Parts: sequence; C-alpha cells; structure tokens
Amino acid sequence: MIQENSMSGRARATMSAVIGGERRGPLAMLAFVGPAVIASVAYMDPGNYATNIQAGAGYGYALLWVVLMANLIAMLFQALSARLGIVTGRNLAELSRDHLPRPLVLCMWAVSEVAAMATDLAEFLGGAIGFSLLLGIPLLWGMALTAVITYAILMFEAQGFRPMELAIGSMVGVIGLSYLAEVLIAPIDWGQAVGGLTTPSLPDAGALTIAVGIIGATVMPHAIFLHSGLTQNRAILGSDSDRRRMVRISNIEVIVALAGAGLINMAMVMMAASAFHNGHAEVAEIETAYHTLTPLLGGFAAAAFLLSLIASGISSSVVGTMAGQMIMQGFLRISLPLWLRRAVTMVPAFVVVASGANATDALVMSQVVLSIALPVPMLALLWLIRKPEVMGAFVPTRKVQAAAALGRLCRPVAQHGPAARRLRHRNALPLLIPFTLVQISRGVWGAEPPHGSPRPQPRRNPHPACFLRLFGAATGADGIQPSPAAVVSFGV
Repeated sequence: MIQENSMSGRARATMSAVIGGERRGPLAMLAFVGPAVIASVAYMDPGNYATNIQAGAGYGYALLWVVLMANLIAMLFQALSARLGIVTGRNLAELSRDHLPRPLVLCMWAVSEVAAMATDLAEFLGGAIGFSLLLGIPLLWGMALTAVITYAILMFEAQGFRPMELAIGSMVGVIGLSYLAEVLIAPIDWGQAVGGLTTPSLPDAGALTIAVGIIGATVMPHAIFLHSGLTQNRAILGSDSDRRRMVRISNIEVIVALAGAGLINMAMVMMAASAFHNGHAEVAEIETAYHTLTPLLGGFAAAAFLLSLIASGISSSVVGTMAGQMIMQGFLRISLPLWLRRAVTMVPAFVVVASGANATDALVMSQVVLSIALPVPMLALLWLIRKPEVMGAFVPTRKVQAAAALGRLCRPVAQHGPAARRLRHRNALPLLIPFTLVQISRGVWGAEPPHGSPRPQPRRNPHPACFLRLFGAATGADGIQPSPAAVVSFGV
C-alpha cells in the first residue's frame, strides 16, 4: 500500500493532477518518467556490449543503421506492452493466465522461469567481469559483490515504485555519462558515422550475422512482461479519457527512453569502431576490449568502460529479478520472499562460474536459451492486444500497419538465401528470431476489418490449437510453407 506522503504517493498525486488538467509543465511531467527507463535497461545489458563491440571492431560504422532499426522495433513492442498494462490494469502474465488454457499457461511459466535464469546468468557475468577487472579480484568474488549490491537495491521496492525508478534511472545515467566520455575521448569519424546511420549495407555474411545479432539482443522476454506490470497500477485512471492521455504520455516516455538506450548502443559501436577497427578488428570479448582500450585511449577511457559495464550488470540484474517475481505472481499467483526469488535465478549463475566455464561461452549459451523463450511473451502480447474484450476501444490499428511494414522491411534481409543457410549454427539461433516474430505479427495483426465494420469476438478461453496456430507462419504447420528465416529460427 502506497502512503500518500511517500515519494511514490506524491508522484501518483502529481500524475493524477496532470491527467485531470490541474497541473502542467515539464516538472510535473517528470512524475510519469520511470517504467520505460527501467525497461530500457534490457537494451543496455552486458549482452549488448558483446554484439556492439563485435560490430564496431569488425565492420567500423557500417552497422549503425541496424542499431537504429532495432530500436524502432523495440519501441513498438514496449509501447504495446505498456498500453496493455495501462488499459487493463493488469500485466501480461495475469492476462495470459486468464485468457489461455491452463496447460499452456504452465508451459509459458516454465519457459519464462528458465529465461529468467538465463537472463540473470548474463547480467551477473557482466557485473562480475566488471568488478573482476576493475578491482583485480576473482570472477566468483565479483559475482558475490554483484549479488550483495543487487539485493540491497531490491530492498527499495518495499518503499513503492518511485525509489526503485530513481535507483535504476541513476545507473542508466552512469552508463550514458560513461559512453558520453568515451565518445569525447575516442577519435570518431563523424562523417562515416552519419553514413553508417543513413546508408544500409551488409559487407558480407559475417556482417549479416552480427546485424541480426544486434536485433536479437534488443527485445528481451522479461522486459515485455515487466513493462506491462510497471504501468498497470502506477496512476489512478477513472475513465477511458484518462487512459487515452496516459497512453499518449507513455508512448512519449517509451520513445525518449529507448532513444536514449539507442544512442548509448550507437556510442558503443562508434567507440569500438574508432578504437579497434583499424588494427584490432579481432577484438570480440569484453575482457579483451578493456585490456586493448588502456594503451589506445588511456586509463580513463578503460575505467569508464568498466564503470558502465558494472552499472549495466547490476541494474539489469535488479530488473531481471523484478520481472521474475512478476512472472511467478502473474502465472501462478505465488509470491516468494525476495531473498528466495533472488536465489532461484542467482544460484545457476554461481554454479556455472564455479564450474570453471568460459564466461563468454556462458553468455552465448544464455542468449540461446533466451531465444527459445522470446516467442512466449511476444506471441502472448500479440494475441491479447488484438482482443476487443481485453483492450476495448484501445485495440491498435495504425500501429498494426507499422508492424506489418517492419515485417516487410526485415523480410528481404532475413531471407537472404546463402547467408541465412550459414546461420544454422546454434549460436545464430537467437539472431533471426526477431525477424521471424515480426513476420508472424503480420499474420496476427494484418487482417484488420474495414473501418466501421464489426469486429469478430473470439472466445475468452481458446483451445490451445488456436493460440499455437500463431506459430504456423514460422513452423510450416497448417500447410504453410516456412520461410528460410523460420527454418533457421525454429529449426524445422
């Protein structure tokens, strides 16, 4: 229960005053900032560091346009997730539980829990690598330090939504300032950077692999679940008019927050391009990048790199735990104590490191697991967002057309025959899934009835086959011929 005189209570009162037209101005609008900032952490996690370093070191500024396109796709899905929470007052996991068959719900929960563990593995490794390199301590001690700090930050959640938003926002600020410093220190060729943003190109099949890798690291399963929960009861909304205004404000926040995340990712690519592309194109690991940065750009640049990595690992680990708790509560109506929830996803990460596994290989395998889990929240979101009995007057229309346009944009690249066949390696599995999902979204959203015509009313609790039919475009079920991208992504 949020107290009226608490930080969260005052923020909620300010939001109500703005929505009611009693307050205006930029300072009042700051009360709405928070959910998208937390969700944006998923786009700056340690997994992004690896793909961005490889893109800049191997291909210079040529793949900056991919970062831009990936952020546009991310904005669409995060805005839809936020809309779902605002309009319904419930999160994606809760709605899936109520509108989908019980066996399918249990399957979705199990897959999402495995994804939460894989997410925590990647985030813990990022923070641990940063502490290990910065302080000169073993990787296992770095993980322990990351765990303690993460648990301390999670304690803010008991004080309401606002302290947690400020804590995560401050770490996002650290990441942004660190890469602003990197951009100022590194000798960036701004002409080539602009060319890389405005001129799409894929020099070879390796560039295609990294390009779809950048997109594959963009939309994370837990971020889609979490964003709907962060917006579901944040403000008091008494009418459709209030919800409509809240959706507009949320869309603005999503655009600004994810644009900031996109700029940080672009800065990562540009720093790697300026520092490594000429003479050190083989740099592909975080540890190698740090040791190579020191002689090239100086100790301050290397320290800023590690500071941003630590902030990324800690903040993304906090966000992953929040999402895991929300997933379990939504699907099963079970709420675990914070320490136990933290342990559920943390222990596998310690086991992997204690076993002596290579940190980079572990990061890669965690992304493979996430690629398998990614269709679960995305398809559930696509299913629910189009149901009038769930969304009422807020069923998307023009944004549906935008999703279809993105599908057409991605399709020629994803279906590049010889290059796509080269991506059958398991490490490429997570990379083409975003392309496939956007293609599926065309089948889910593309058949909009003419304006003014009545919409069909689907059943409240459909047969599992109705939901699984959404996979038809990707798997070749129901006689549909799968595309090359679908073959690679789903292994059919």
